[in-house]
Amino acid sequence: MKVVQLIARVTLSAALLAGVAAAEPAAATRTNRPNVIVLLADDLGYGDLGPYGHPVHRTPSIDRLAAEGQRWTDYYSAAPVCSPSRGSLLTGRLPARIGLEAPAGAPNVFFTFSTGGLPLAEVTLAELLKPAGYATALIGKWHLGFPAQYSPNAQGFDYFFGTLGSNDQDPAGKWSMDLFFKEPDSADWNVALYRNGQQVERPAQQELLTRRYTDEAIAFMERNRQRPFFLMLAYNAPHTPLFASAKFRHKSLGGLYADVIEELDWSVGQIMAALPRLGIADNTLVVFTSDNGPIGLFRERGGSGGLLRGGKGMTWEGGMRVPGIFWGPAFVQPGTVHGLGSQLDLFATIADLAGQPLPAGVAMDGRSLRTTLVTKAPSPRSTVFYYRSGQLYAVRSEAFKAHSVTEGAYGEDGERAAHDPPLVFDLSQDPSERFPVSAPAPAVLERIRALKARQEQATPTAPSELLKGVPPEFMKK
Repeated sequence: MKVVQLIARVTLSAALLAGVAAAEPAAATRTNRPNVIVLLADDLGYGDLGPYGHPVHRTPSIDRLAAEGQRWTDYYSAAPVCSPSRGSLLTGRLPARIGLEAPAGAPNVFFTFSTGGLPLAEVTLAELLKPAGYATALIGKWHLGFPAQYSPNAQGFDYFFGTLGSNDQDPAGKWSMDLFFKEPDSADWNVALYRNGQQVERPAQQELLTRRYTDEAIAFMERNRQRPFFLMLAYNAPHTPLFASAKFRHKSLGGLYADVIEELDWSVGQIMAALPRLGIADNTLVVFTSDNGPIGLFRERGGSGGLLRGGKGMTWEGGMRVPGIFWGPAFVQPGTVHGLGSQLDLFATIADLAGQPLPAGVAMDGRSLRTTLVTKAPSPRSTVFYYRSGQLYAVRSEAFKAHSVTEGAYGEDGERAAHDPPLVFDLSQDPSERFPVSAPAPAVLERIRALKARQEQATPTAPSELLKGVPPEFMKK
């Protein structure tokens, strides 16, 4: 079986090689602009990695990335679910601004029936960098629009190899929770794999995706080592259903989820090993993070938020505080950073490093972290806003976080509850959000209320792209 799969992969790669070369622009002269690699895991929990305290998962490559770079302890996604989080990472703008929020009861990510997508008027990181001569690639999961007009190739990426959505969005038969707990089988799913606009495999052999993405990423780096490039490697892992290749299956100390994590770590190691071999390590910035927190619905197959409360879909810390690791010999002073950071800041940070101006006349929600990366100066960010279903649920100002609304997700962590006065936690003493501050200082409450009011006034909600094409029966009552 392994030999047959290998032959199929080699044959497919050879048949499509000409199309790969044609999809990318002619080589440009190398400048002093940095290469940028964003490694984005899917539903990876804050506590799932060695550098963030997991006692069993063996992640030596990510451990080394954190040891040689900066490990941020208070780093956030812009949303607790996939599509809005990814859209914000790529644009530096909150989901509400870019049409990636939907009211409660409506789908909060894009599905195969969705007719909307990340609005083409938005400027993505790929579109920001292309005028500076960058080659751009999205390898892995997109999840910002299924129709061709919203594809990665339409949003600034010269090259795309991956899936348009999550690996669980197209079951081959009747959907059942049993599919997530049985022995993994790609035949249970009808997920399509694309190279640019061409479907190359359906169903995708999901146990091979991490390896194939890794090979594709390294090949892209090799083809573009003489010019600046932006590579976003967006793994499907460890989103359920869980798949690991034969080399990693049953090899970890912690079951199937740990198998997947350790293969993910192997991929990071392969990417990092390629940098010195290609002679580009000294001019490359690498960022490792996750789109949101883990999903408790799948128990031991859903990951861990470590000491953080909650997970995917929630505005508790476990839903939006994620691993944040920055590596780059020329751009990052190693150490641990306890200041606040957000994936919203990547756009401004990368623009700063590449010498590209921010889009004119556009409200941006991120700050450049360049000075912190280079000198370990205090982070310029002092506030985090936690949105869900288009509503501002919570605000963090320095160490204090105030919840106006709390709500669980996927059957975990309770029903929706409004709080007036807000429910306040001191995250410097209680990152698990177990013990509300009994009598918050009036100055703290006043500051957070003022921040919330200004934020709501300054952040209009754009028409929802997530509602487009949704069948009536798919709306929850």
